[in-house]
Amino acid sequence: MKWLILNTDYPQFLDTLYASDPTLASQPYDAQLRARNATLFGTADFFSVNLRQLGHEAWDVHFNNHAMQRAWAAEHGIAVAPASRLVTPSAMQRIRSAGSHLGLRALTPLVRPLVRRASMRRSWLHDILLAQVKHYAPDVIVNHDPVAFPPEFLAELEGDARLLVAQIASPVPPGGDASLAAHDLVVSSFPHFVTRLRGAGVNAEYMPLAFEPRVLADVGTASQRTIPAAFVGSLSSAHGERQQLLEKLCGQTGLAVWGSTGALPAESHVRRCHHGDAWGRAMFQVLGNTRVALNHHIDVAEEFANNMRLFEATGMGAMLLTDSKRNLGDLFAAGTEVVTYASAAECAELLRYYARHEDERAVIAAAGQQRTLRDHTYAQRMRELSDVVGKRL
Repeated sequence: MKWLILNTDYPQFLDTLYASDPTLASQPYDAQLRARNATLFGTADFFSVNLRQLGHEAWDVHFNNHAMQRAWAAEHGIAVAPASRLVTPSAMQRIRSAGSHLGLRALTPLVRPLVRRASMRRSWLHDILLAQVKHYAPDVIVNHDPVAFPPEFLAELEGDARLLVAQIASPVPPGGDASLAAHDLVVSSFPHFVTRLRGAGVNAEYMPLAFEPRVLADVGTASQRTIPAAFVGSLSSAHGERQQLLEKLCGQTGLAVWGSTGALPAESHVRRCHHGDAWGRAMFQVLGNTRVALNHHIDVAEEFANNMRLFEATGMGAMLLTDSKRNLGDLFAAGTEVVTYASAAECAELLRYYARHEDERAVIAAAGQQRTLRDHTYAQRMRELSDVVGKRL
């Protein structure tokens, strides 16, 4: 089979990537793609590499990477109109940040639908993507941002492919249901998403997230882990419970925090333990130097476990301390491979306990890493996805 993996990236990440090398935007498409994958951010090339190892053909496309997409178009003789005057993702992020600092947070619900409609409007980026689909002629398109496109464009996109697959494990914004349903198959790492999608008549399958062992070999781990406890992740309006937890822990423990926080109030305890963003490789380096990695699921996860950090933290050999979820036992053995907490108070006590009991921590961390490397790799997930998709072609 031939697969096309359709990605979008956080605007903040793209800004950081191209700021790190001012010449990157003018380099050939393949060079930009290699540089982006070398960051190890998100799923990088983990889908495509492991699909190729199964004997498939597979390519990655990064829809909202303007520089990369323009390079591809130029190299394939496709004329590109001047960039749209619509609000770009990067510009919108700056608007949000400015609004937060100016006290305009209350306007966000009013502005967001307008910006989403603008960003979905047909542009030169859509034309390039359609040209890429025609060029690669995939049997399967895997769309990692299924609600970023209107249903009518998805129908056009699928015209040259046999199966359009969505992958989702994040909140569905207002109006996004139609885009999700426009796919032939939806895979999600949240069991409750699968149940609800099937109830709505959508073909859906459960597929947990994973870890890529190449990262461990590439980044490595510190011989002496110098970070006692760390949280790496995002804080936003979708992480209300997480923000409350971190405020308490940063005020009571020596927890260190990395990741996007938005605008924190001046009195925030998180400000005092925040060490900045950690994208991709930097995140893995933090986890590889951490003894206890704290995890807390996004609010939309409800009672169910499965986010990237479960597998990234254990894969890098940190002991995972995660919020208790009813399906966690399907992924890890609580108490022997990972440790769970049910409240902020319990979490703080466990952080203090494992700071005093290094031998116990190290045993659990090793068992968790072994479980991830045995059962939760992208090689295994791509075999599962290939089997599911193969039955539908």
